[in-house]
Amino acid sequence: MLRTIKPKNARSKRVLDARLPKEIEDARTAIFVKGSHTGETLNAVMRELMALKRPDAIAFNKKNQIHPFDSASTSTASLEFWASKNDASLFVVGQTTKKRPDGLTFVRMFDGRVLDMLEVGVEKWVGMAEFKTQKSTPGHKPLMHFASELFDTHPRFIQLKSMLLDFFNGEIVDSICLPGLEHVISVTCAPTPAALNNATVNMYPNQHPTPEDVSVLPKVHIRTYTTKLLASGTRIPRVELTPMGPSLDLTLRRHQQADPEMLKQAMKRPKLKKTDVEKGLGKKRKNMEVDEMGDLRGRVHVGKQDLGKLQTRKMKGLKAGAEEDDEMDVDDENDFGDGGGRKKRRKED
Repeated sequence: MLRTIKPKNARSKRVLDARLPKEIEDARTAIFVKGSHTGETLNAVMRELMALKRPDAIAFNKKNQIHPFDSASTSTASLEFWASKNDASLFVVGQTTKKRPDGLTFVRMFDGRVLDMLEVGVEKWVGMAEFKTQKSTPGHKPLMHFASELFDTHPRFIQLKSMLLDFFNGEIVDSICLPGLEHVISVTCAPTPAALNNATVNMYPNQHPTPEDVSVLPKVHIRTYTTKLLASGTRIPRVELTPMGPSLDLTLRRHQQADPEMLKQAMKRPKLKKTDVEKGLGKKRKNMEVDEMGDLRGRVHVGKQDLGKLQTRKMKGLKAGAEEDDEMDVDDENDFGDGGGRKKRRKED
């Protein structure tokens, strides 16, 4: 259990307050850790991933005796200590062995503890230096593209998708300018085997999972492109993609599922403010909806109305005694036409 640190001055108090949970979290910091044995391939791949993650990346250059999937070791305690010391929530551990060569382990933290882990093997890679093209600006948010139905159906690929989104997702913003999307990260899968077409969504089952054959799982291909906006004659520009690198071919290996109770706490969202609820966010309110333009529209139900008592514009012709006055005028005209009255003659000089 980690000890509680009490601030000694105002500066340390501000630092501790900045690490407290927030409604809108800051960008996740990732720590790249080298294991006891790392080859040239792993070192190069970790440098490429760190280049995409900058400036929210920290590199441990020294080798460490760390084995995340070994419960008998102190690796979990070391990860929790590093996460608390550096205010980081993601780890990328590189380790190569004879049984599992060129392995990358993605570790996700929550509340200073290990939430889940995922190990992949690097089959093939091409660095940025091999592509003689323009590179994106460090720190810009990428556009993530997942092109396979397995990322929505198979539990292993759902976990990989969630891990990559947390890894490459930078600061949370409400909107983004179109020229600000400088690069695209595309994640695709090899052709899906027939046995995986009817996979069920069960990412975190309560019971212990049965061992599965990871050799039948298709490979994962990660490609990075830069975007180029060209004139199209319309308001929407024409977009061209240019390979930027790195290019990775990965295979899924070991994984550790998240504890259901810890996952429930990690997925918990804060209560929305009154202004956000009025805008239509969160829980749906009765007889209120938000249209496609983002305007809040409501429906009011009223009782049956008596149109006879409806207040209208006051006009002389609509008064109650108007009909009687009209009848009197008509009778006077009739009497005058029958000779009841005499016409005055004009006096002649």
